[in-house]
Amino acid sequence: MGSCAHGKAVRGSCLDFLILLQPEVFPLAKDALERQWKEFYRSAETFRALQQLRKFSHVDLDLIDGRFIPKPRGWTSGPDEFELEIGNTLVYAVPLWKRSDYLDSLKAQWLPYYSEALRQERLAMVRGFCINNLDHIPLFVARGLYFQSFNRLYDAFREFLQALFISRRTYPIAYDKWIREQVEEILGRPDLYQRLPGLLEISHFESDEIAWKAEELRGLLEDL
Repeated sequence: MGSCAHGKAVRGSCLDFLILLQPEVFPLAKDALERQWKEFYRSAETFRALQQLRKFSHVDLDLIDGRFIPKPRGWTSGPDEFELEIGNTLVYAVPLWKRSDYLDSLKAQWLPYYSEALRQERLAMVRGFCINNLDHIPLFVARGLYFQSFNRLYDAFREFLQALFISRRTYPIAYDKWIREQVEEILGRPDLYQRLPGLLEISHFESDEIAWKAEELRGLLEDL
């Protein structure tokens, strides 16, 4: 998974692996596999060599059961990971070894996209959270709470990306990495990408500028 899976890794990049377990064995196998992995990771010299490449070079291993379920989220928690989990497991990962047809059955269930009823529900929900953040920004700016305002703007920006991908029936990779690649190549909108970095560029932090950026983002949300 990750940058290695979609051809963006560099020397010293982390290596991200996923083990997909069938739901009926997941509760029993997960703890044992995690213990075996931790022992292997501590003892194998290969991992020590990897860590010498760069400061944060390491191997991440996750175990999942393939049951993708939206989780409750709060008004200030930023976008949830439902579409990210599906996309990074079923679209952007590279299978190295398969014992059964479980991965194929998940792809048949979730690709090219989940149901239209769920899509409409998810899009309305994400738009609501995004608008809530945008609505708070001028109130916080007026109170001089500029860092909180910027935090809300960044959350709204990521929720905008989430809504954009849902509206296009396309799974994302991330909302804070590979933005140019995703917008230009996956969504085919290089024109839109040119407008995105400027939404987070603030020349005078303690001013109304963050509120102006929020209104610009609101316009994109409504248009797209």
